[in-house]
Amino acid sequence: MKELTYFNGEFIEPGAKVVSVDDRGYCFGDGVYEVCRVVNGRCFALSYHQDRLYRSMREMDIPVRMTPDDLTELHEIMIEQSDITEGYIYLQITRGVAPRHHAYDRSKLEPQMLMYIRPLDLDTIAAYGKGVKAITLPDERWLHCSIKSLNLVPNILAQTKAEKKSAYSAILFRDNICTEGACSNVFAVKDGILYTYPANDLILKGITRQMIATRVAPSCGVTLIEKECDREFIEQADELFFTDTIGGVIPIVKLDRMQVGDGKPGPVTMRLRESLEKVMLEGLP
Repeated sequence: MKELTYFNGEFIEPGAKVVSVDDRGYCFGDGVYEVCRVVNGRCFALSYHQDRLYRSMREMDIPVRMTPDDLTELHEIMIEQSDITEGYIYLQITRGVAPRHHAYDRSKLEPQMLMYIRPLDLDTIAAYGKGVKAITLPDERWLHCSIKSLNLVPNILAQTKAEKKSAYSAILFRDNICTEGACSNVFAVKDGILYTYPANDLILKGITRQMIATRVAPSCGVTLIEKECDREFIEQADELFFTDTIGGVIPIVKLDRMQVGDGKPGPVTMRLRESLEKVMLEGLP
């Protein structure tokens, strides 16, 4: 088992210095990215990640140079050559290389693509099932969070504040409304009903969020309502959890200094977590 790194058409040594100082991703965070989970030697929900990648590229006006079939094949090659069966693949595409200038000339730029595959510690992911702590912070991000952009400074600052307080992550509020987490989506359970923020430009439409909404919750008989939930609703929820590609469903048992529910992962949350894990093991293209 070994980590692999791919850059612009060839495999390179991990950590190799290949990115130009004039790369717009390096200078401006001018690019997009995706992270796909590898489960049992297969990419989970890769087609969903590809759809979001190409949408982000359209929104960012970055031309597509690789077809979905070719991109799928490259993911499969990385898994086969690395022999990593439980891990993740990171994919990043920047606008290209040019002397630093805010405006860009699309005709003179060639997108730069970086990928790597790395293993995951499944024991750490399993431990999330015991519940985590979260803090609350204002949502200070831009108004196009639906684009999976490389420019993540507000997310980075929020996540760092959370970890400094020994929390897994932060729940963000914009105008007293819960949007999502610093690097994840957020769900609340009240009286057995599941709530989450609507999929608009103010949140990233997470792939795990989509799995919960379209497959997992219906299969578990759990009703999902997409609505704006204020701070009071979130603080009084019976259950709270994050969702993300790596951790899946992550129960929140403490919010700031308050206990969530009875201080243990709730029954709805755990039912959804277990159901999602089954879907992941079964596989989804």
